[in-house]
Amino acid sequence: MARTWWTAVRSVLVLTVLTGVAYPLVVTGLAQLLFPWQANGSLVESGGRVVGSALIGQTFQDPRYFHGRPSAAGQGYDAESSSGSNAGPTNPDYLKTVQERVDQVRQENGLPPGAPVPSDLVTASGSGLDPDISLSAARIQIPRVAAARHLSVQQVEQVVQQHVRGLQWGLFGGGPRVNVLELNLALDRMSG
Repeated sequence: MARTWWTAVRSVLVLTVLTGVAYPLVVTGLAQLLFPWQANGSLVESGGRVVGSALIGQTFQDPRYFHGRPSAAGQGYDAESSSGSNAGPTNPDYLKTVQERVDQVRQENGLPPGAPVPSDLVTASGSGLDPDISLSAARIQIPRVAAARHLSVQQVEQVVQQHVRGLQWGLFGGGPRVNVLELNLALDRMSG
């Protein structure tokens, strides 16, 4: 019995050191060596200070900025409360919320009633932290942003095109998308 007990204790100790110490150190070391920007949070700086992460969305309300996807995480884009709404397409409260968002997007962007609105501007992602919007969601907002910044539609369209990302590794990520934070920072630099 003592031999079995000692074997069990040694196994727990060895596995604790391997999986609780050695493995995390190796993975952290490799991440820092191979992907340091991503391993440190993909932080975005502007004017010498950190203004956000390229991986976590932010709320932009000002008409001068492109607006991102709605968030269901905490009070909005709260990384500690990452989650979707878990409301389905038959939930009346969810349908009401989506319709209110559709109406708001149409109003903010001067779209006529019944004009199509990209789903990513009115529905939250599964994580609630999505930093990107589709190219169609960006294009709907171009006239509003251009007018608010006193720029031409063509100038803002050009900035959007410069920030379009395709599929990740040629396989993942849906269609063309734009990182909202990076796009808004580029517009700020352009507007001076």
